Amino acid sequence: MSLAHPFTQKPPFFVKQISGACTTKHKAKHIPQAASQQRLSFINDDIHIVHAKEVKNVRKVLVVKGRENAAEGLCMIDMIQRLGIEHHFEEEIESAIQNLMLQTHTFGAIDDQLQLRHVSLQFRLLRQQGCHVHADVFEQFKDKKGRLKQKFWGNIEGLIEVFEASHLSIEGENDVDQAGELSHRLLSSWLSSALIHDQHEAKVVANTLKYPIHTSLSRFTPRSFLFPNSQLNMTWLRPLQKLSKLDTQIVNSVHLKEIYAVSKWWKDLGLAKDLKFGRDEPIKWYMWSMACLTDPCFSEERIEITKPLSLVYIIDDIFDVYASMDELSLFVDAVSRWDLAASEQLPHYMKACFRALQDITNEFANKFQNKHGWNPRETLIKSWVRLCNAFMEEAKWLGSGKYPKAEEYLKNGIVSTGVHVALLHAFFLMGQGITKQNVDLMNDNDLPTIISSTATILRLCDDLEGDKDDGNINQASKDGSYLKCYMKDHPQVSIEQAKEHIRHKISDAWKCLNKECLTQSNPFPFSFTKLCLSAARMVPLMYSYDGYSPSRLEEHVKSLLCGDAIIQTQSIPEPIMSCDKYHIA
Repeated sequence: MSLAHPFTQKPPFFVKQISGACTTKHKAKHIPQAASQQRLSFINDDIHIVHAKEVKNVRKVLVVKGRENAAEGLCMIDMIQRLGIEHHFEEEIESAIQNLMLQTHTFGAIDDQLQLRHVSLQFRLLRQQGCHVHADVFEQFKDKKGRLKQKFWGNIEGLIEVFEASHLSIEGENDVDQAGELSHRLLSSWLSSALIHDQHEAKVVANTLKYPIHTSLSRFTPRSFLFPNSQLNMTWLRPLQKLSKLDTQIVNSVHLKEIYAVSKWWKDLGLAKDLKFGRDEPIKWYMWSMACLTDPCFSEERIEITKPLSLVYIIDDIFDVYASMDELSLFVDAVSRWDLAASEQLPHYMKACFRALQDITNEFANKFQNKHGWNPRETLIKSWVRLCNAFMEEAKWLGSGKYPKAEEYLKNGIVSTGVHVALLHAFFLMGQGITKQNVDLMNDNDLPTIISSTATILRLCDDLEGDKDDGNINQASKDGSYLKCYMKDHPQVSIEQAKEHIRHKISDAWKCLNKECLTQSNPFPFSFTKLCLSAARMVPLMYSYDGYSPSRLEEHVKSLLCGDAIIQTQSIPEPIMSCDKYHIA
C-alpha cells in the first residue's frame, strides 16, 4: 500500500517521523454494555429497549462509514462526540481512528475549500484520541508569509474547523496558534458584518467562538452548531439526534437518582449542623462529579467522589471564613498526624470535620482494598496534608496582609484548589491502569504535570473573576488572587493588561495539558487523561464569568429538580424536588 498523502504527495502526516504515535496503548477496556445496562436497570424498560436498538443501528452505520467513506466517517464521529454519546461507541471510534492512522484517505474528489475543513477536522479528531498528529498538515494552506491563504478567508465552515483544531496545539506550534487567531478574527469580523444571510449559520459561528469543542463539555453546551454539511449525504444525522434524545432521558434519570443519594448522604453526615458557617451545597459539589464523569455507568463513582469533594469545600471554609490562626495550626497538626487523639484540643466543629475526614478516607481506602487488593490510605492522607498545608500558607499570607510574589502564590494556589485531592480519589475510584510508577508520581512532592496543568487552569480562571462566585459567602474579600499579586509585582500594568497576561497563562496551561495527553510516555491511563481534560473543561461551566448567575451547570441541575428536563423514571422522593433548598436558584 502506498503511503503517499493524496494532498501533499508526502508521507501521511499522521505517520511521518513517528512510529506508534497514538497513546491508545493506555486505554482501558470500556465497561461492557451488559454491566452498564444492569447499573441503569431503574430506567423505564421501554425507553431502554428503544435506546439499545438505536445504539445498535448507529454502531452498524459507523462501522461502514469508517471503512468506506473517510470524510463522512470523520463527520459522523465528530457529531457523536458533539452530542456527548461517544461512550456507546468507543471501540468503533477507536477502530476508525486506527484506520485514519494506517491508511491513506482521499476524502473523494473535493476542492481546496472542503479540503481545509476535512484536514482540520482529521487533525482535531486524531489529537482528541491521543494521537500526536504533526502540525505541518496545515502547510498546504499557507501563503509565502506563513499565513492562511487569503482564498480561504471567506470559507466559514473551514475557518470554524481551523479555529477548533487550534485549541489542541502544544508549546512551540506557533503556526497553529496563528491560524487559530486569524480564524477567530475572520469569524468575529464576519459576525459583525452585513454579509450574514443565514441566521442559523451566524448562531453556529457565535457558539463556536464562545464554546470551543476541546475546552468545553459537549453535554452541557448549546447544540445549535450541529448543522449538516451540505456536501455530504448525512442520512445518519437524524438517527443520531434520536439516540441523543433517548440518551439524555436516561442520563437525566441517573443524575436525578444520584442527586437524591448525595443529598441523603450529606444530611445523614450531619456536618451542616456542626459547621453552620460553612457552605451547605451538596448538589453544587455533586455537579463537579456529574461534569467530569459523564459516562452514565459511573454512577457509583460520581456519588463517591462527591464525598471528598464536599470536604475540600468545608475545610476551605474553615480556613477562609471562621477559624483563628491558632485553631488552624492545631487542625493542620491533627491532619498531619492523622490521629484522633491529636484532635482533642480542637473546637467541636473542627473535631466533627476531622472525624468525617478520617471516616470518609478510611471507608474509601477499605473499599478500594477489598476490590483491588491494595490500600491507598497513605497516598490519600498525604493529599489531604498537602491541601491543608497550602490552605495554611494562604491563611498566613492573608493574616499578615502581605501578598507573596505572583508565581509563589500560583505554586501554592495550584495545590489549594483541591484538584489533586479530587483527581487522586477519582484515579483510584476508576481502578484502571494503576501502577507503582503512577502512584509514586502521586506521592511525589511535585504534582504530576497532568494534574498541575488542570489545577492551574482552575486556579487562574477562578482568580480572573472569582468574586462573581459564591454569593452567600463573600470569599473575594478574604481570598488573595493571582491578579492582585501580579499587579503588585508589576505596578505599571493596567488591570486589563494583567487579565490578558492571565489569559495567556491559561492558554499555556492548556498547551501543557494537551502535550501530556499526546505524550507516549504518559504513565497514566487514557481514562484518567480524559478525566483531567473534563475537569479543565468543567471550569467555565461552573463559574459565571460573564456576570450572570447561575452557571450553566446550575441551570442544568435546576432543570432536573424542577421538572424542566424531559425524563422518564420511577417516582422521585419528595425532598429533592425543591430548587431553593439546595441553593440552586
